Amino acid sequence: MSLKIVVLAKQVPDTRNVGKDAMKADGTINRAALPAIFNPEDLNALEQALRLKDAHPGSTVTILTMGPGRAADIIREGLFRGADNGYLLTDRAFAGADTLATSYALATAIRKIGEYDIIIGGRQAIDGDTAQVGPQVAEKLGLTQITYAEEILEVGDGKIKVKRHIDGGVETVEGPLPIVITVNGSAAPCRPRNAKLVQKYKHAKTVTEKQQGNLDYTDLYDRKRDYLNLAEWSVADVHGDLAQCGSVGSLDNKVKAIQNFVFQAKDSKKRSAQRP
Repeated sequence: MSLKIVVLAKQVPDTRNVGKDAMKADGTINRAALPAIFNPEDLNALEQALRLKDAHPGSTVTILTMGPGRAADIIREGLFRGADNGYLLTDRAFAGADTLATSYALATAIRKIGEYDIIIGGRQAIDGDTAQVGPQVAEKLGLTQITYAEEILEVGDGKIKVKRHIDGGVETVEGPLPIVITVNGSAAPCRPRNAKLVQKYKHAKTVTEKQQGNLDYTDLYDRKRDYLNLAEWSVADVHGDLAQCGSVGSLDNKVKAIQNFVFQAKDSKKRSAQRP
C-alpha cells in the first residue's frame, strides 16, 4: 500500500550557541542572533518517514513547517534527503506563537493538504522542550496518537505498529490510520543528503524568495520544473482564524530570563528559584 506522509519539521535556533542576545525584551527568542538548524528530533522523524517511503512504493513524504521566510531551508533540506514536496506556513500573524497557536496553524494547514495517512514529527523542539505540539495537532484533528516512538515496525490493513520507549522499558503498540506519531531523538538518525537530489532541488524557492533575489535562471520555474516552486501559505491561505494564531492566540507564556553557566572541573553553582 502507498502512504501519504506529512512530516512536521521546525527550523530552530541552535541552543548550543546561546549568548546574551538570545532573548528579546518581550520574552521571545531573538532568532536573528542564533544560527538556524533543522530541529534534531524532526530529523529522526523524517528518517522514519523515508523508511516507510522506501518500503511502500508510491508513497509520498511532505514537509510542513511554520516560520519566517528563511524556514524554507527546512523544506529544501528535507528534499535533499528524499522528501517529495513541502509547504511553508509564513505570515506575520503566525509570529510569537506558543504550542497552542502553533498546533492550531499546523492543523489548519494539514486540513488544507487534505490527504494523509501518517503525520509524524519529533517529540519536541530544542527551543521549547515542551513535547506538546504533536499531541495537540492530534487532538485538533481528532486523530489517534503514538508518542515516544523509536521505530515504525509495520504498516498494513489500515493499522500501524510502533515500538516506543517508555520509562522503564520498551513497548510495542498498534494504532489505526490516519495517525499522529512523535519520534524520540534516540531513534535512528536521518540519512545524509543525496547528491543527485541536492542538484535537483538546490534552486527550489518560495514565491517570496524569488521576489527578493536577482535570479538569472527564471526559466527554471516554468511548468516543466514545477517541483522547484515551493508552496508558501499565509493565514488566509489555510483559512485560519487570526484570533487563534501567533501571539494573539497564545497563552501568556513568556521566558523571563536566560542565563549561561560555564563549569570547570568540580565546579558547582547554586541558584534559587524565582517565583513570578
